[in-house]
Amino acid sequence: MEARLNLYGNRLAAKIVKHVNSAGREITTSTLPAATQELVKIRASQINGCGFCTDMHTKDAAHAGETTQRLHLIAAWREAKVFTDAERAALELTEQGTRIADASGGVTDEAWANAAKHFDEDQLVALVSLIAVINAYNRMNVIVRQPAGDYRPGQFG
Repeated sequence: MEARLNLYGNRLAAKIVKHVNSAGREITTSTLPAATQELVKIRASQINGCGFCTDMHTKDAAHAGETTQRLHLIAAWREAKVFTDAERAALELTEQGTRIADASGGVTDEAWANAAKHFDEDQLVALVSLIAVINAYNRMNVIVRQPAGDYRPGQFG
């Protein structure tokens, strides 16, 4: 399988991705827990059908010490007992923020209030930004049919 175009070899794409990457780096330096960040990236990528990002973030999470049990249960997090209340709130916000067009009101007040119980304002900014950034990456990769399976942890720095 070949990508429709090379996002990593095209000069314009490299400029655009550089800016998206800069936003992503700011999020990683926030106080939003790293494990929560990976869960959010994986769940949004699953919803969007982005094999490239799902491959990348599950491998990065495992490399960082995430358990296979939790990785396997992300798609069924509502029924899983292995996630904290804060992680569950982040996953709910991720789902609603990713499926924003599917709901007439977007993200519910209940989902927002639940996230706000577990995260301070800076963490909420990081969480909202992370949901937006991973959705941007997912859309780019899905549109160009970026192949999945060859990612190595830390490959992009």
